[in-house]
Amino acid sequence: MSTKKRGKGPVVAGAAVAATAVLGAGLYWFQPWRLWEDDTVREAPPAAAASPATPTGRPAAAAGPRTVAEGALISHEHATRGTAKVIRLPDGSHTLRLEGLDTSSGPDLRVWITDAPVKEGVAGWRVFDDGKHLSLGKLKGNKGDQNYALPAGVNPAEYSSVTIWCDRFDVSFGAAPLTAV
Repeated sequence: MSTKKRGKGPVVAGAAVAATAVLGAGLYWFQPWRLWEDDTVREAPPAAAASPATPTGRPAAAAGPRTVAEGALISHEHATRGTAKVIRLPDGSHTLRLEGLDTSSGPDLRVWITDAPVKEGVAGWRVFDDGKHLSLGKLKGNKGDQNYALPAGVNPAEYSSVTIWCDRFDVSFGAAPLTAV
């Protein structure tokens, strides 16, 4: 009867395959390279719609867009700065405008309006999904100026803050209180 000692080769190969799979899954989930990617967006401020002509044939004087609330972004999970404004357009619709935004990129960033208070430090990182919140869509870029239309029927007075929210990790990158002007 022959007794051969089995080598460690299959065990080491299996461990290497498992470690590679775990590393690959971790890289996909966290996407650390996104922290060094910048996407700058330069959208113009929302403009007034064309005015209908008056009976004299001249365009009617239209009131332009008007800022109804604004606030400065503060940092939460990532360094964030810029200004958030809620702008009322002449047709009664509203747009959230981020101006001078500068934050880190992330794997699944959204722009939310919420009824949560903006808190400094770690205490403010996870409060925005506790109450009323509305996603306005994916963050278009982590730098620059960008506009997000509020859906028809949404009353912006019911929301007191805006956050750059990471859906993947349920954390705020930065937020701004919205104060009526």
